[in-house]
Amino acid sequence: MADTNQHYDLDPDLFGEFLDPLRKYSSGLYLSDADTLEQAQRQKLTFVAGRLALRGGERLLDAGCGWGSLLLFMATEFACDTLGISPAPRQHEYIASQAAARGLTDRVHTRVGHFERIELPQRHFDAVTMLGSIVHMPDAPGVLRRAKAALRRGGMLYVSESCFRNEKARNAFDDRDGTRFIRGDIFGFGELRPLSELVAAAEDAGFSIVAVDDLTDHYRRTIDDWIANVDAAADRIEAHGAGSTARLRRYLEIANAGWGYTTKHYALTCRNGR
Repeated sequence: MADTNQHYDLDPDLFGEFLDPLRKYSSGLYLSDADTLEQAQRQKLTFVAGRLALRGGERLLDAGCGWGSLLLFMATEFACDTLGISPAPRQHEYIASQAAARGLTDRVHTRVGHFERIELPQRHFDAVTMLGSIVHMPDAPGVLRRAKAALRRGGMLYVSESCFRNEKARNAFDDRDGTRFIRGDIFGFGELRPLSELVAAAEDAGFSIVAVDDLTDHYRRTIDDWIANVDAAADRIEAHGAGSTARLRRYLEIANAGWGYTTKHYALTCRNGR
């Protein structure tokens, strides 16, 4: 496993050119045709809080915390004590600066490393989240066992992930040019799985499945908004390196082309019942 992921080691300002102001790099939740990307991302974070049954003051672990959108949101809106884990040092620097600017340094904490390796307190957290991160973790069953061990009894797990539509689609498309481009040229590693594989891994880890939500259409619209932002900021994105705009646009177009055909995007909510 690489020490970090090459895509997330890029300049944080690059992501600021096409993501929403919170720099949330996963599906939004669109409640009306008029919703902006920023509204959709805040609505998605509110949705996650509802799935986790947050009431305020919970201890929350975000495995693969990205640019800290969930940490900052839950610390602000629900006074959660949050811990984010990511192997990308630049993300931690950015999150620390944002937490300081918002007066949240007592509620927002991060650790550099892989969730699979980092030492965590047992039965400590009220909630664990993985928004688009388990795709970068080779041992999904082991990851879900670790998540369960970190949760108190009754604690909640939320995993949202892009999945192959079924095993037949994985067999047909896992080694296509577009899949190889995203996995190798963009991320360095990424393993899309069918939803059934994630459900089985969660059940085998001892979780009770609470809800499965299909967010495919929301992710399609999210990426449409990202592509529009890439086009609008093409000159600034290109300043980060020749070919950056075309490379980013190709990645997003390939991702959007698969929705409903070869891929889906699901949210899996589970409870640690024992």
